[in-house]
Amino acid sequence: MSPDFHEIWVYLSASPLAGLTLTLAAYQAGMWVFERFGRRPALNPVMIAVLLIAATLMVAGIDYRTYFDGAQFVHFLLGPATVALAVPLYRQFQQVRRSAVALLVALLTGSAASALSAVGIAWALGASERTMLSLAPKSVTSPIAMGVSEQIGGLPSLTAVFVILTGIIAASFGTWVLNLVRVTDWRARGFGLGVAAHGIGTARALQVNEVAGAFAGLGMGLNGLVTAILLPVLYRLFFT
Repeated sequence: MSPDFHEIWVYLSASPLAGLTLTLAAYQAGMWVFERFGRRPALNPVMIAVLLIAATLMVAGIDYRTYFDGAQFVHFLLGPATVALAVPLYRQFQQVRRSAVALLVALLTGSAASALSAVGIAWALGASERTMLSLAPKSVTSPIAMGVSEQIGGLPSLTAVFVILTGIIAASFGTWVLNLVRVTDWRARGFGLGVAAHGIGTARALQVNEVAGAFAGLGMGLNGLVTAILLPVLYRLFFT
């Protein structure tokens, strides 16, 4: 590598623009693979983008904090993107109102099952208490999950990893599981993905069906609210 090129590379790798460009390019590559091979759930574009970004950072020797200085611009858009989910939800408002009781039962059951099953499996495998607390809010969108994790004594950074893994796995294999158990109603399919897989699952539901996407957004929002309220209360009851 020539000295001039090396200096340019050092400058670009330390620039916030590099992190933003890498993020957008990696996601576009993930979308290309996803579309090229028939939109297969296992080829989730988020999963592909994460792998590409991680590999690039390792090969180039770029510190994550330096990368995030640029990627935080995309991170900032999570808020507006979440609010925008209200648009398809508004269009399906009548269906939401007719399904209110069923949605409430599904929300409480799904939220409790998600947290308890994760903690129970971790406990059976001998995980530490802090790891279990970090795992409990895994099905909630990252900002809420990290805040809840910190409040109950978990590690927010570890929780963020669990959140991303949960979303990718559920978005990749959730459709197969729903088909296997013969859930055909788009409202139920979408709501289940939203509760179990937060934003990544909601994005997957929006790709498949508008009704599923609307109910997924509702499930994601309500699960975040319920988890933020109930999980700290349950922690104080059982762990303090």
